[in-house]
Amino acid sequence: MKYNPHDYQTYATNFVLEHPVAAVLLEMGLGKSVITLTAVFELLYNRFEVGKVLVIAPLRVARDTWPAEIEKWDHLKGLTYSVVIGTESERKEALRKSAGIFLINRENVDWLINKSGFPFDFDMVVIDELSSFKSASAKRFKSLLKVRPKVKRIVGLTGTPSSNGLMDLWAEFRILDMGERLGRYITHYRMNFFVPDKRNQQMIFFYKPRPGAEDAIYRLISDITISMKSADFLKMPECIMNEVEVKLSEKEWSVYDELRQEMVVSLEDEEIDAANATALSGKLLQMANGAIYNEEKEVFHIHDRKLDALEDLIEGANGKPVLVAYWYNHDLERIRERFKVREIKTSKDIRDWNNGDIPIAVIHPASAGHGLNLQSGGSTLIWFGLTWSLELYQQTNARLWRQGQKSTVVIHHIISKDTIDEDVMKALRLKEKTQTDLIDAVKARIGGGVYARQ
Repeated sequence: MKYNPHDYQTYATNFVLEHPVAAVLLEMGLGKSVITLTAVFELLYNRFEVGKVLVIAPLRVARDTWPAEIEKWDHLKGLTYSVVIGTESERKEALRKSAGIFLINRENVDWLINKSGFPFDFDMVVIDELSSFKSASAKRFKSLLKVRPKVKRIVGLTGTPSSNGLMDLWAEFRILDMGERLGRYITHYRMNFFVPDKRNQQMIFFYKPRPGAEDAIYRLISDITISMKSADFLKMPECIMNEVEVKLSEKEWSVYDELRQEMVVSLEDEEIDAANATALSGKLLQMANGAIYNEEKEVFHIHDRKLDALEDLIEGANGKPVLVAYWYNHDLERIRERFKVREIKTSKDIRDWNNGDIPIAVIHPASAGHGLNLQSGGSTLIWFGLTWSLELYQQTNARLWRQGQKSTVVIHHIISKDTIDEDVMKALRLKEKTQTDLIDAVKARIGGGVYARQ
């Protein structure tokens, strides 16, 4: 297929070419893969500035999306690649191949650097979903940081840079610029830009930005960062957000409230407790969905309110395909008991969905939130169970609400009234504001025929 780039795509490609360290914050649907591949092709075969490129991405994106993009575009003919996925012997065989680009899933970064036995000889690294390197304690972060000085060029791609607030940015930019802008140590970053907020005696649970910190952080990273919003450059389909309330009976509510108040509840002569606030949050989310695990992972049924609402929504779709996002395995099990569904997991599942062959599909945000193009198969998404993660929430919504979608997208949220579901929705809205502020601060805009950072 002939590549006729939009102006913003040409601008973004040139930005990558002109900046050895680049953070490219592109919302879903703007074509970050082809933008980056165009720059990589230029650097490999025309400018000879790099010789071997490593692309780190979520598993399905590395396996399916990047190879499909390389093979799709005429101007990338001759760009060779090797997919470093599979068993250890398969990964080693892939590393032995002669190729310009090597694609690996992020879970195998530590293996590649510390255990594969192959020297790290990549002079360019592309991190697709930079937000997956937001934890400085993760093995993938520590391993990549160890070899970072060997890398001449690095590109970080994401549409969700600060899904849990500005604290996420430190690790992401530490891996990009080795600490030049936000500091080499998280402790210094916290001290300079944040103050303790929620705490219990000496234990600090949450930090909030100092006055003026957001603007200061954005200024520090602006020279290597551009961002673009889909709505600014693409004619996006209309998206309707809908909240479907379900109400628990007095008996069901009393069980929920007992756990909320006492952090322990008795069900069928079994005591189920929550050890701390995090555990309590998870237990309450499970109960809001209709079931709960005990310590032995046995499932205790609470209610079918969400299943009944899901049935109404499926019926209301009048035969149109629906995609259902679930969170807990017992959600999936109960959905399967009520409906004939198919989970989106493999490449064949993706093809069949996009061909319209799956009337009801289920998807887990953590395993399929990034990079999958599902817009051809349907336009209705139903959140059966919610997640605190803004990143996974936005990425999952973007599987359907993206360029190429020909219908109005309807995103339903089934919410148990007066439960933690309402808190999750509120938190997602607040987090979205912080992330929107960041993207707006470094957003690339058209001005006088060219782009400029504002």
